[in-house]
Amino acid sequence: MAYADFQSAGRGRLDRQWESSPGASLLCSILLRAPVEPDDLQLVVAAVALSARAALVRLSGVRPDLKWPNDLIVGDKKLAGLLAEVVSTKDGIAIVVGIGVNLAHAGPDLVNATSVLEESGLTITPRALLDILLDELERRRASLETEEGRDAIRAEYEKALRTLGQRVRVELVNEVVVGDALRIDGSGRLVVAVDGVETIFSVGDVVHVRPLEVGPRG
Repeated sequence: MAYADFQSAGRGRLDRQWESSPGASLLCSILLRAPVEPDDLQLVVAAVALSARAALVRLSGVRPDLKWPNDLIVGDKKLAGLLAEVVSTKDGIAIVVGIGVNLAHAGPDLVNATSVLEESGLTITPRALLDILLDELERRRASLETEEGRDAIRAEYEKALRTLGQRVRVELVNEVVVGDALRIDGSGRLVVAVDGVETIFSVGDVVHVRPLEVGPRG
């Protein structure tokens, strides 16, 4: 695990820059090894996102939703972001998950963002949040060992996703796709109805356009 007090050249999805002043955010990268198939690595990232969410609830009472693939949001405002990268090591494939959580403030240059302080009025130190996050992650890491456990993570992930049931815009490197977010598949990938055709996305930024005018999802 790598941990920083601040960063001036962090990297987000689509190579966006992420900056943070000292003590204002939790900034860390966690290396995980899990006995899952390559197509299921999204579930490993989901486990980190869910662990961060649970840690925030325990420390502050703030219960963010998830926006696929793994942003944490309060309303429409971004509270935290994750970025994952698969790496090869001498012991096999591993996944590095970087996470940044806005604690003291969202930063003047961040549009449509929020922080734990703004949402709860509480000041939480990065170290305190990290300790609880790792405690939550230890349990979910064990769940990744079995099919039953992975099913439980998948169900928890789907329940926390506010993306489902939304009209969405999926922004890829070279194109933008608009459709209706229906569900996640068994590997945690997003299934979107695009012009009546179900399309599966494993990467991409998602913008919630509006809720679908249909009944509640199951």
